Amino acid sequence: MSAEPSTKQAPATTRDRANPIALLKWPFIAAAMGALFYIAMKLADKGYTLAVAATAFVALLVLAVYGTRKAVPMKYLLPGLLLLLGLQVWPIVYTGATAFTNYGQGHLASKEDATAQNLAYSVQQVPGSPNYKLSVAVPEGQPVESGPLTFLLTDEKGKTFVGTEDGLKDLDPAKATISDTGFNKGKITAAEGYRILNLGEANKRKDLQAFAVPTATGGIKASGIAQAYEGKPSLVWDKKSDTIKDSKTGQVYVAKDARWVPQNGQGSPLPVGWKENVGLQNFKDIFTNDTLRSGFLKVFAWNIAFPLLSVLTTFVLGMLLALLLNDSRIKGRGIYRSLLILPYAIPVFVSALVWASMFNQDFGLINGMTGLNIDWLGDPWAARAAILLTNLWLGFPYMFVVCTGALQSIPNDVLEAAKIDGAGPIRTLRSVIMPLLLVAVGPLLIASFAFNFNNFGLIYLLTGGGPFTGGNSTVGSTDLLITMSYRLAIEGTSPNFGLASAIAVIIFIIVGLLSFPGFLKTKALEEVN
Repeated sequence: MSAEPSTKQAPATTRDRANPIALLKWPFIAAAMGALFYIAMKLADKGYTLAVAATAFVALLVLAVYGTRKAVPMKYLLPGLLLLLGLQVWPIVYTGATAFTNYGQGHLASKEDATAQNLAYSVQQVPGSPNYKLSVAVPEGQPVESGPLTFLLTDEKGKTFVGTEDGLKDLDPAKATISDTGFNKGKITAAEGYRILNLGEANKRKDLQAFAVPTATGGIKASGIAQAYEGKPSLVWDKKSDTIKDSKTGQVYVAKDARWVPQNGQGSPLPVGWKENVGLQNFKDIFTNDTLRSGFLKVFAWNIAFPLLSVLTTFVLGMLLALLLNDSRIKGRGIYRSLLILPYAIPVFVSALVWASMFNQDFGLINGMTGLNIDWLGDPWAARAAILLTNLWLGFPYMFVVCTGALQSIPNDVLEAAKIDGAGPIRTLRSVIMPLLLVAVGPLLIASFAFNFNNFGLIYLLTGGGPFTGGNSTVGSTDLLITMSYRLAIEGTSPNFGLASAIAVIIFIIVGLLSFPGFLKTKALEEVN
């Protein structure tokens, strides 16, 4: 009997079978590489060299981690690490860096860009200078009242351009609609990615008269709202002496405090300043400027009291309700619990606006029901009380939910043992329930404190930081540090992002210092288990 080779195939191993996830690996990597390459190209166009290098590093990291069978844990950790760096670490670093600059209204660009803008603003028409058909526009999606001005231009040969404060570039005629009849012949009437302003909208732009598009020989300025010309600047920048001279008036400007100011001290500085490092000046202003210092200390005191009282009142009310509804003798506990968490299901901005209407002195529900005549939103102390009442309504359902969960996790045999040892309800609550409850909710109380420390939405929607007293429109009676920094950075007549960033850095340090002992205390409570 001869032995013949078997014709049966061995069963396919797991590795031999097609793994659908493995099949998607390389398309996923290719898509990620394509997306990162696109981001790098956009960053390169803006001149962000370090960002391009960081993007290239991320691309190499993605390729090394997901293109090999090694570093299995890192395959799960990498997305989280990248999001942590991009959404947490980078904003902190950028805010910290901005706090040491004068970044704000009138100081948004580098010295070279700011000087180019000043030179462009001085452009005047000269004989023989080129003329353009002009359409005034803003980028699509930007507000017509304040969006970046953009010139859509057509020269005498019919070539189309886009002009911004960064310069002039070609516009693809295929992406634009050009009028071919009447007075507007050659004028761009529509363009992809831009919103052309009508006559009324253009006339409302006060910055149109001074706006100019920098060019190699000078700049392009509007002559009315349908024509533009390319002229030459009257200002000349001498880089060697670092001065600017006005060829018409002979005025010489020198660099001082991030602006070009008249050398003889007479006249106004040029309109555009530049961003520069100011060291600790923003922090010094906070603690030495009389208005800011007095306002800062008042806001800081309220900023400590508000989260403390909010956490205390919401926790006590939520815990008492949770203890009450944890008693098995109460019927219909599920219905009561569902009703009690209803305020938590309503969006904060809706609740805040409703409460603001109820606090109206003349027509509000609260004064109407109680017969009081309190100016809840006009008196500083009444406004603070109104905020605490509103936050109690918004916050107690959260505390009720977490306390209910923590109470239900306490073993019954522990409570039975306390009862057998002769502990009454008060002693059981104080010596058994509370320590076990705080172990569970302690970190949440710290997180709630940190949240309320920066509870921008409630303050902004309910009181707007007001009332403002003593003629001080910068600091309100119910302002938190975060709302005050927002007003300084965004809402003021001269937004100062550097100063607002300095306040944000102080907030960050305060929250960190206050939270650290709390976490240490929470760790000590873990020994209760």
